[in-house]
Amino acid sequence: MTQPPDQTAPSRLALAHVSKSFPGVKANQDISLSVRPGEIHALLGENGAGKSTLVKIIYGVQRADEGQISFDGRPVEIASPKAARKLGIGMVFQHFSLFDGMTVLENIALGLDETVPPEELKARIKAILDSYSLPLDPDREVHTLSVGERQRIEIVRCLLQKPKLLIMDEPTSVLTPQEVERLFETLRQIAAEGCSILYISHKLHEIKALCEAATILRAGRVVAACDPRIETTQRMAELMIGAELKYLQRPAASKQGAARLSVERLDMPGEPPFGTSLKGISFSAQAGEILGIAGVAGNGQAELLTALSGEHLAGRADAIKLDGRPIGRSDAGARRAAGLACVPEERNGHAAVPEFTLAENVVLTARHRLPLAPSGLIRQGPVERYAGDVIARFDVRTTGSSALAGSLSGGNLQKFIMGREIGQRPDVLVVAQPTWGVDAGAAAAIRQALVDLAAQGSAIVVISQDLDELLELSDRLCVINEGRLSQARPVAGLKLEEIGLLMGGVHGESHVAEPAHA
Repeated sequence: MTQPPDQTAPSRLALAHVSKSFPGVKANQDISLSVRPGEIHALLGENGAGKSTLVKIIYGVQRADEGQISFDGRPVEIASPKAARKLGIGMVFQHFSLFDGMTVLENIALGLDETVPPEELKARIKAILDSYSLPLDPDREVHTLSVGERQRIEIVRCLLQKPKLLIMDEPTSVLTPQEVERLFETLRQIAAEGCSILYISHKLHEIKALCEAATILRAGRVVAACDPRIETTQRMAELMIGAELKYLQRPAASKQGAARLSVERLDMPGEPPFGTSLKGISFSAQAGEILGIAGVAGNGQAELLTALSGEHLAGRADAIKLDGRPIGRSDAGARRAAGLACVPEERNGHAAVPEFTLAENVVLTARHRLPLAPSGLIRQGPVERYAGDVIARFDVRTTGSSALAGSLSGGNLQKFIMGREIGQRPDVLVVAQPTWGVDAGAAAAIRQALVDLAAQGSAIVVISQDLDELLELSDRLCVINEGRLSQARPVAGLKLEEIGLLMGGVHGESHVAEPAHA
């Protein structure tokens, strides 16, 4: 259990009247807060509330326009991340800064301010991994790793520097419940040893379980402070969004039709040398249905999505069917034109091009379904109108459709990508991690949009590591483990313990492939 923070010691971190503006945006306005030694302090707010800008100021990535930062009781100037690390501030970013062509060990070495012999560094890395109970081979190349495994690199790289203040930005977005609990045990131990933790997460039940203090931002200002252990998640969410939280509204009667997406005996080799091969994957998703696929990161989710999207072609055309038409040998553009849309879990570089504007990112996928570029000629008016509609409908906090995708916060970019695909009303939508990194209000809006899309007759496949999300959204649920898919089962009456066993590879009879017509 975390020891109570020392009430008499100077604040580990104190901000006084910190403000930061960008052209057309006041990201932070007159923010004051303090974090005590050994305290696990939550920083809460909806997407665009100013959390990312604030922690970048603390870590030296940005400079405040006004205000004062104190660390261990004395005023400091944090001119760079290196200066922050020298003070004892470490940060795990939501978006990873890794080189795909290098190994885990090489990436970690590049992020250190000291030169450590490779064998010594490898031993130190393994010690950290053991303390988290997270397996990761230091010699593996990053391009072979899942998103969850890549996140572990960032966490390890930060903890190697033994920080006095650890900033964690959405650290559990891609972890299973079991991994989250192991991480929390480690964080509690770190805090008990005197390290303060500034913790950003949209998962309010995690905030209640882990944090003893919280500062809530809205529109760049501090609007409340509370003790999350005694505050309700609903009240914290409503303080974040400044309105009453909406709950998922399902149709009174579910009207499911024929199978729209059918996958039968799909085999596909994993990316060499460490990818997960798909082995006899069979399932169907019906009109009006949301089918959930759960699993621990790295068990074939990425391979399944690329196989369904057309990025990697199946060996047989009839391995994947859309409304009965074989599409297994069709490329991604042909599948989109036929009515199948996909959203990968990696939004930067895969779902969106950071250097393109939002309008240009719309053209990338929507041109197959909407009259945005007939004969290859872009119609700027319709493109900008569609981008504007997505921005308005999904409350994307941005300066407009001409803003670069890379300028958006992670949650706002996720809202835009999801809105871009849902707005095309595809016949089949396959999406990985639909609400990764978005606040409670935005997550509710995205989930409602998925339910509404299914109610209009689309079939939706949701691949997620968030079991709470899958249980709320899905009509049926299956689990992927080591490239094999369990039989889909109705969510009603499904036990969490059973899902956990399937995720861990204890399949029993449940590995039997589901017939495509089921």
